[in-house]
Amino acid sequence: MEPFEDEDVPLFTVGQVAEMLSLKQAFLRRVDQLQVVSPQRSNGGQRRYTRIEIRVIQQVASMADEGMTMPAIRRIIELEQHLAEVARQRDELAARLSEASEERTRLTQQLTFLLARVNRERSEE
Repeated sequence: MEPFEDEDVPLFTVGQVAEMLSLKQAFLRRVDQLQVVSPQRSNGGQRRYTRIEIRVIQQVASMADEGMTMPAIRRIIELEQHLAEVARQRDELAARLSEASEERTRLTQQLTFLLARVNRERSEE
């Protein structure tokens, strides 16, 4: 995958993100300071944001506009991330359960076939 296609590659500077979202750079620094979004740093120490982080910042700005405090916003985002992880785990477990169910069905069919064969062989004796 090309770096420009990967949503998790830190490509955007504070200035670029501020301009894209029509926000002040100070707001982005505050979001970072409160660890609501923690962008990676370049070798020169500049913040670099991913597309995923930019979407979160849009959500943060929207909640802040509604009057929510940064600690409350951080907690909501943490809970949303936790919920997403739980949903991912649930989906993974559902897939594993489906595979196990298919395997059980396959083994049951094999067992039924083998038992029928044994019964036929006994009846032929």
